[in-house]
Amino acid sequence: MTRVLLTGGSGFIAAHTLDVLLKHGHSVVTTVRTQAKADKIKAAYPNYGKDKLDFAIVPDIAQPTAFDRAVISDPPFEVVLHTASPFHFNVTDVQKDLLDPAIIGTTGILKSIKKSAPSVKRVVITSSFAAIINPSKGFWPEHTYSEEDWNPITREGAEENAMQGYRASKTFAEKAAWEFLEKDEPNFTITTINPPMVFGPIIHNLESLENMNTSNQRILWAAQGKFKDEIPATGIHIWVDVRDVAEAHVAAFEKSDAANKRFFTLAGYFSNKEITQIIRKHFPQYKVLPTNSTPGGDYPEGGVDALYKFNNKRSIDILGLKYRTLEETVVDSIKSFQAVGL
Repeated sequence: MTRVLLTGGSGFIAAHTLDVLLKHGHSVVTTVRTQAKADKIKAAYPNYGKDKLDFAIVPDIAQPTAFDRAVISDPPFEVVLHTASPFHFNVTDVQKDLLDPAIIGTTGILKSIKKSAPSVKRVVITSSFAAIINPSKGFWPEHTYSEEDWNPITREGAEENAMQGYRASKTFAEKAAWEFLEKDEPNFTITTINPPMVFGPIIHNLESLENMNTSNQRILWAAQGKFKDEIPATGIHIWVDVRDVAEAHVAAFEKSDAANKRFFTLAGYFSNKEITQIIRKHFPQYKVLPTNSTPGGDYPEGGVDALYKFNNKRSIDILGLKYRTLEETVVDSIKSFQAVGL
C-alpha cells in the first residue's frame, strides 16, 4: 500500500485514476474544489474509510500556495498524482482561464512538495499530446510522433484562440515541471502521461449530459443526432481510453523504470465517422445517426497512410499497457451516458 495524493479528484481522468488506486489497495487523499464534490465522491465509495479515501479542499489551483496544506499528511504521502488542469474551450481570458491554472498549478504543487512533503518520492503529472504535437505541420505523414517531440508554440501563439491556449497551457506546464526537476533537484522523480483524445465511460458524478467532459462530447453529440446531416471533421485522429490513461498514471509510480520519463499513451487512429458507425451497430434505437453516405468526419484522402505515425512502444514496454479497442470504448461510453439520461 502506498499513500497517494491525487489532485483534481472530480475530473474525468482523475475519477478513473482514483478507481484504479483504490482497487490496487493504495491509500488516497484527493483534492477537490468544494466539500460538495468531496461528498459526491465519498458517496460513490461507501465502503472505504478515511484511512483509504479522504479529501483536501483546494478551491483555486492557480494560487501559488494552493497545495501547501494539501501535501501534508499523517501518514505522510509517498506519491503525488497531479491531474488537476483545465480542459475546455469556454475561454474569455487565456491567461486566467487556461495558462495560470495549468502552469501555476503544476509549479505550485512541485514547490509545495519540496518544501513540506519530503517523504514524496514519485510525482506523476497529466500532460497531453497537446505538448507533443506540432500543429503547423498538419497531418505530416512522413513524421512519427513520440516522447521526443515538443509543441513549438510560443506565448504569442497561445493568444490566437482557445485551442491554442489549451495546447500552450499543457506545453508550458509540462516544460515547467521538467525545468523544476533539473534546476531545483528535488528528492522525487517526475513522470508525465501524454494522451491525445481521451474517450470512455463516465464514472465521475455528472449532474446532466450538458456537463459532459470536452473529449467525450463528440460521442454524445453523435448519439443525440447532431451529426445527422454532416459529420464534423475529426481533427486529432488519435485517441485512448480513459481507463488505460488511469492505469498509466498508477503504473507510472508502481514501476520504477517509469521515473523521469514522458509516456505517449494512445491506442491508435480513429475518425468521427467510425464512432457513428459503432454507435449505429450497437445502439439501433438511436434513429438520428448518420448513414454511410453522410458527408464528413472521415480520414483524409489516403486514409491512415496520409496521417502522422506514432510510437507508443514505451507505454507498452514499461507501463505494461494493453490498449482497449475503439469499439469497446464507444459502447461503454454510450452505456454510461444512458445512465445519465441519454
